[in-house]
This record gives sequence, structure tokens and C-alpha cells, in this order.
Amino acid sequence: MNKVKTVYDHIRSNNIKTLLLVIAFPLIFIALVFLFTWIVVPTDQALKTTINVAIPTLVACAVWLLISWAFGDSMMLHSAQAHEIFDTDTKYKEIFRSVENVAIAAGLPRPRVYIIDDDSMNAFATGRSPKDASVALTRGIIKKLDKLELEGVIAHEMAHIGNRDIRLDMMLITGVGVTVFAADIIFRLAISSERGNSDNKNNSAAILLMVWLAFMVFNWIITPILRMAISRNREYAADATGAQITRNPHALATALRKITKDSRVECLDKVKSMAAVCIAYPGGPKEFTSSLMATHPPVEKRIERLESMV
Repeated sequence: MNKVKTVYDHIRSNNIKTLLLVIAFPLIFIALVFLFTWIVVPTDQALKTTINVAIPTLVACAVWLLISWAFGDSMMLHSAQAHEIFDTDTKYKEIFRSVENVAIAAGLPRPRVYIIDDDSMNAFATGRSPKDASVALTRGIIKKLDKLELEGVIAHEMAHIGNRDIRLDMMLITGVGVTVFAADIIFRLAISSERGNSDNKNNSAAILLMVWLAFMVFNWIITPILRMAISRNREYAADATGAQITRNPHALATALRKITKDSRVECLDKVKSMAAVCIAYPGGPKEFTSSLMATHPPVEKRIERLESMV
């Protein structure tokens, strides 16, 4: 007899998968730099080059992460053209009551609430920590979902806050930005070195070109695959945690059915980095190219998991 998976089983499984994927990022990067440089130089020199490349890259990632940490949430809200609402506005009393109820059930501070002026259905959470988190809801999702469904969506976003997914996504976005910038610098250095005639300069150019190739493979093949895999796992985890908060997985499953029929947020069409933080892909389901590169799991699988929870 097969064991029925509980909410806690789903959460534990997805957290383990995410941890393994995050660990894979620096390990694959280091391995790529070593293997590519090993093609043109001996092992000891390849190892030395790898250390000389990896340490500055990791330091640069850490510095840029601090900058993103300070301004990332406001940039995301600005990109979504979201405006803050307050509980003093009688029009939004019910929304604030729902957010407050879910926050209490989740054991988290009530986040700030923002509205996106779009009649489609979508939502996202942002913030450096639960103490300064924000939840953004489209005008359409407020109008078109019933109270329990909307609370399921809010619980999903509160789960992202509680699970520190925002911090994780900022870290991944920052890492990608730094490595893309570093690759450009290395390519320019390689071109400059190639102009020399000495053997040492030619050797340096070959090493730099190999390092650049390692960066390119990491940036445009490995990183998108790993980042999307992490994003999909965190969506499963947020669904499971959201269901745990409300004790009503069916409401979130019903909400997802409605949301995916009209999830496009026009102001986010050109902000592809925001796609992973939304409850459903904001470009609409037709823009998916493959399951490997999708920011979200198939909605059918998300609904199936929610409906199987006990």
C-alpha cells in the first residue's frame, strides 16, 4: 500500500531539492572553469586559474547582493507599477482582514499590501525579511476570486515570505548579473591579450578565452536550467505551505485554475526576471517554450498535488 503524502512531506521534499540545486550552482561554476582551462594548461595551472577566478567572482556576487538586498523590493514593486493601499480605506477593509488572518495563521507579521492596476489575475511577494515584506495583488485577482480562494493566494505568497524564497531569488538574480558582467570583462581581456606576439601573451589569451567559454556555458545553459528548477520547486513548496496555513488546499487549487486562464500582467512583459516571483507566469501560458525552462510547474501538477494533500 502506497503511503499518502502529507503537506509536511511535500514541503520537506521540495526544501531538500532546492538546497541541492543551490549547492550545485557554485560547484558547477568552479568545475566548468577548471575543466575549460585544463584543456589548454596543466592541472596545477588550471587549478590556480580557477581559484583566481572563483574568489573575486564570489566576492563581487556578495557585494552586489548587498546592493540588491537594499533596493530589490522597491525595484520589483516599481516594475509592477504597484501602489500601496492602507487599512484606513474602507474599500480595502476586506483585503486587509484576509491578509491579517492569513498572517496570524502563518505566525508572521502582516505585510504591506500593494495593488497592481491590471484586470488579469496574478500576485507576488517581496521584501528583505518577514518584518518588511509586501504582498502585491492585481486588481483582477481581487475582483474575480472569492474570499477563500483569495486567502489561498495570499497564503501562497505568505509562504514565500516565511520560506525566505525572496532572499533566495535575489541571490540567484544577483549571481547571474555578476557572472554576465564578469564574462564581458574577461572576453575584452582575452582580445587585448591576443594582440601580443609573445608566447606568454598567447598563453594568457588562450586561458582567458577558456574562462570566458566557461562563463558563457554557465550563464546561458546551466544557470537558466538550475534557476528555473529552483523556481518550480519553490512554487510547489509555497503551494504546500499555503495549504498548511489555510487548511484548505482545495481553495488554492480552485484559485490556480482561474488564475492560469488570465495571468498576463502587461507591465511585466519586458521584466522577465519578475516572472519567477509571481504565483503564475505573468506572460501567459502560451509563452512557455519547454518544461525545462519554465518558471512554474504545470498547473495541472500543482492542482493534483494540492488535491492529494491530507
